[in-house]
Order: sequence, then C-alpha cells, then structure tokens
Amino acid sequence: MANKYFDSKLKIFALNSNKPLAQKIADEVGVELGKTSVDRFSDGEIRINIEESIRGCHVYVIQSTSAPVNDNLMELLIMIDALRRASAETINVVIPYYGYARQDRKARSREPITAKLVANMLQKAGITRVVALDMHAAQIQGFFDVPVDHMMGAPLLADYFINHGLDENAVVVSPDHGGVTRARRLAEFLKAPIAIIDKRRPKANVAEVMNIIGDVKGKRCIMIDDMIDTAGTITLGAQALIDAGATEVYASGTHPVLSGPAIERIAKSPIKELVVTDSIQLPAEKQIDKIQQISVGPLMGAAIKRIHEHKPVSPLFTNRFNVINNQ
Repeated sequence: MANKYFDSKLKIFALNSNKPLAQKIADEVGVELGKTSVDRFSDGEIRINIEESIRGCHVYVIQSTSAPVNDNLMELLIMIDALRRASAETINVVIPYYGYARQDRKARSREPITAKLVANMLQKAGITRVVALDMHAAQIQGFFDVPVDHMMGAPLLADYFINHGLDENAVVVSPDHGGVTRARRLAEFLKAPIAIIDKRRPKANVAEVMNIIGDVKGKRCIMIDDMIDTAGTITLGAQALIDAGATEVYASGTHPVLSGPAIERIAKSPIKELVVTDSIQLPAEKQIDKIQQISVGPLMGAAIKRIHEHKPVSPLFTNRFNVINNQ
C-alpha cells in the first residue's frame, strides 16, 4: 500500500466485478477498502449492506459493468441508492469498463441508445461524478450532466512498449477509421507513424479487411483498439499486416472482453503478444501466454487522489504514466 491517506472522509468501496483491481486502486490511494457485503436473496435479488458509517464522506465505488453486465450494473445502482440514503457527501462511480458503450447512437431505425439509458439510470440513482476508462465513444461523456473524468489507457500501454524496447522501427496501426484518434495518441507517445486498416463489417462481430493505408513493410506493427471482444478485427488485421510485409505484429487494447472464439483466434493468429489492462478481470481459462495484462490501478488511484485534492487530472492522459507524478 502507498503511504496511508489521512483524510478519513475519503472512502473506497469494491463491488463484485473486479475486486483485485479495486484493491490495487485502494493501495495506490493509501486507504483500506470500505466494509460492505454484497450477496443475494434466495430468488437471486441483490442485497447490499454497507457495514460502516459513510455520513458526510466522499465515496468512490469501483465497479466495471462487464459480464455479467446486467448483474454488475444492478449491483452498482443498488449501491448508489444505499450510499445516497446513508448521507454520503459525494458518490463517485469509478467504472474501468463501461458496458453498453457500443450502443451510443441510432445506427438504424428503432434502435435504442443504451449508453444514454445507462447514464440516465446512474444519474437518477444519485451519482455525483463518473471516472471512466477508454469509453468506446467519446460522446458518452456528454450523456451525463455530472462531471466525467475520462481516463486513457494509452499512457500505460506506451510505457509497456517503450520499457520492452518495442517502440523501435514501429508503426502504430488503427484497426479501423474510427480508431485513428486513439492510434495517433499512442503514436505520439512512441514517436512512431500510424497506419490504418480499411475494412468493412458485414454484420456485428464480423469484420472483413480490405486494404492498408500507410507503410508497414519491414516494420514492427502495434495495433491498438479500445476493446478486444471476439478478436476478429485484430486477428484478421494482424494477418493482413503480415501479408503486407510487416516483420511482426503486436496488439493492444484497454478492455479484454474476449468473448466467444477470442482466445482461440488469438492463439492461432500471427500476433506475437496482446497487451491489455485489468479493467476487466480475466478468468484463468483466458490467461494464455500471448496475453500480457498491465494494471490500471495506479492510474485510477492517482485520478481519485487528484479529484479529492482538487488537482487537475489532465496530466494523467497527456503524459506517459511514469512521469505524471512529478507534475
């Protein structure tokens, strides 16, 4: 644990989605995790009990709304209601992975905008602030009428690649046009050029690579995306990069959703290494040799301390993580 944080009004609570990450965040801040129990009635209804006073406290709740997304979202909503009724001064939800973020607009007739619905529910329950990590669409910040601190995984991923000497002769590759901004951010940290994979998606979770925009021949390619779900995009992209003359391909993503055939696809692909964060807790069966997981605990913990102390959080996503604490 970092040096003990002496403000007794700062409380951090963990729900069930990712307790190891919550512990790392609490250790970074220098506080003990708050005492709470989350269990169920016999019919499956969620029951939460906060086992210490939080009256007048600034509370941070750590919960990724990852699979099982509906259970984890409901846990979070019930916890927010409990905190509000127990007279917490502020209720800050720390959501390393924001579920339903892909439904951020109406792509066709009669579709819901579920990312906005989730924002409405969180606000109605009584939140004061959101701290999130690499939301799928930047405009989701605007779905909230409370402050949103939108943290970025790129500084942590950049540290990994630089510390392992993988930034030499590298080109950062966006797997589609929508990810160019994310790729450019990582490229700035690595001082590398970018390339774009131009693809079309016939239907959900099915991607077809068309061609590559940029020079990748003889280069070490580092693909970056916000989430890795079925891994169809990155594995097809990796093969296309090898076919175009890349010497080796690495992939990175903030959120390791890794559903369906993802693990098998990654294992069989030409990707040398997939670097992800622990925004989503990986079960043992998904922890294969090709997947390297780095922790966002120090980043999220630093954000909580800065927010609580009324300091700017911008250094946390404008600089590589290993230099931010000097600012």
